[in-house]
Amino acid sequence: MDALPYRPCVGVVLINHADQVFVGQRADMDTPAWQMPQGGVDKGEEARAAAFRELLEETGIGQEHVTVLSETDDWLTYNFPVEVAGKRWGGKYRGQKQKWFLMRLEAEEDVIDLAFKDREFSAWRWMSGPDVLTAIVAFKREIYARVLAEFGLI
Repeated sequence: MDALPYRPCVGVVLINHADQVFVGQRADMDTPAWQMPQGGVDKGEEARAAAFRELLEETGIGQEHVTVLSETDDWLTYNFPVEVAGKRWGGKYRGQKQKWFLMRLEAEEDVIDLAFKDREFSAWRWMSGPDVLTAIVAFKREIYARVLAEFGLI
């Protein structure tokens, strides 16, 4: 599995004016599985464009509704657990490499539309940085901690 590549992805840490973080409950999970908006980078797509696209597809929030405050200095990687690696993307990847963007929502919350495209999330809420780390799936905890720390949210 170590010879497999990482899937290129982006992630969005969306905050409100109280520095609370947007998280969504994955629609494909019956158990609590909260995460921030994230997804793959299409071939030839710039990371920032992919972040805006993923944010729109997963939350209905357009780039006109946010301010980009920062981005991670580098791409961050994590490995999928063995039980996940073989199921996702046909087992082609050992994990993901992600570029993260910190964005602030400048519009009212009524711009949030979880059914904008394919329903990724079944519910959403604002959480503090430390609360995000307790609510997410365990195998993403380390990378989320790195991202939130880099953006000063924990």
